Amino acid sequence: MDKFENNTEELEVDSEEKSSGKKIEVDEEHLPSGAMAIHEHIRQDGQKELERDGMALFWSAVAAGLSMGASLLAKGVFHVNLVGMPGSFLLENLGYTFGFIIVIMARQQLFTENTVTAVLPVMQHPTTSNFWLLMRLWGIVLLGNIVGTALVALAFEYMPIFDEATRKAFDEIGMKVMENPPGEMFANAMISGWIIATMVWMFPAAGSAKIFVIVLMTWLVALGDLTHIVVGSVEILYLVFNGTLHWSEFFWPFALPTLAGNICGGTFIFALISHAQIRNDMSNKKKAEAKRKQEELSRSSAKTGKRDG
Repeated sequence: MDKFENNTEELEVDSEEKSSGKKIEVDEEHLPSGAMAIHEHIRQDGQKELERDGMALFWSAVAAGLSMGASLLAKGVFHVNLVGMPGSFLLENLGYTFGFIIVIMARQQLFTENTVTAVLPVMQHPTTSNFWLLMRLWGIVLLGNIVGTALVALAFEYMPIFDEATRKAFDEIGMKVMENPPGEMFANAMISGWIIATMVWMFPAAGSAKIFVIVLMTWLVALGDLTHIVVGSVEILYLVFNGTLHWSEFFWPFALPTLAGNICGGTFIFALISHAQIRNDMSNKKKAEAKRKQEELSRSSAKTGKRDG
């Protein structure tokens, strides 16, 4: 774990605000648009995450992986107890949201959330050091999430907690994911990455309704049978530990296509488009600031001229 220990003074994101000694402006009244206010709010959170201590990131990510076990637990229990009931499909998939609620409300590190939050500072100032900080964050958080999901999958398999019906439900949930070939894993994961990134983008404006945003957006992921690298890892590792699947099947066809899809959906599509929509706002803001400074300089020069006269 020593490799995660860092000197926090060295972990500093390159940004115009840091170089000028200013803070990121997140007040909508002082920004050209509401979209830019959201962008700057998320970018500020992203900078904080990129600069966090490695060990803190890792253990928070492990906690998130463990918490994601709640999604499989709730979905499995609902699957057993709602058989034959009207609307059972909708209610069963509502269980999928439980893990996300715990992770996000507890501020634990979730990989797919970081695919948009931590990317915005890098898009704003794409330097080598910022890119390295992003890769460091993603690597630590992904590793911690997988460790956490493996631990909770082990617990579900080997601890005397669940009856045979619930264990069978866990098997069925995991095997349904494995019905997707690699191409479909990737495509489904790309859509889920987009939805999770959209959810993160909605948080600054959600206020006290944040938990409802989490439920609605993650429920949509479940209803669409979309793949997610962290939740899916609990489901597939459970099958690995009970001998249904081989270790290699965790990586292919599941983990690698799903990871790539989540990154593409959350980063290369959503974050790029979200950043692109406010580029002109940023440019206009800089022009307005430059114009204001020029006017102040002109007024100052005029006053100096009058005094000299």
